[in-house]
Amino acid sequence: MTALIRRMAQSSVTHVLFAFVAMGGWALFANSNHPLQQASLAGVVQGGLSACLTFFLKTVIERLSRQFKGRAGLWAPPLIACLASTAALISIHALSGTPEILKTIAVPLAVSTSYGAVYNYFLYQQRIEV
Repeated sequence: MTALIRRMAQSSVTHVLFAFVAMGGWALFANSNHPLQQASLAGVVQGGLSACLTFFLKTVIERLSRQFKGRAGLWAPPLIACLASTAALISIHALSGTPEILKTIAVPLAVSTSYGAVYNYFLYQQRIEV
């Protein structure tokens, strides 16, 4: 049983599904003062975006971290990833008609930016130790 749980916890599919449900649920809640159809659409859109961001963020941080030398390698990759995520989230939510865009993206953006910063820090530490 423990091996199954460990395997599920390390699975990319598990991470992507968790991101979809958690952040889609947040978007539904953030838009709950609006008609159910709008709130539900915001939830599905944010769930899909969070799933995609979860899937691609690790790869983007890894690639960007190799592009910057010195101290820039510590702050530039997560900043670029955060700005790109922000632009994508705002644009897609605006196109889909999400009523509460800022409330909807606040938590997912904070989570993805924190993850990017922490993951990049570990990559940075590995590079300077070598």
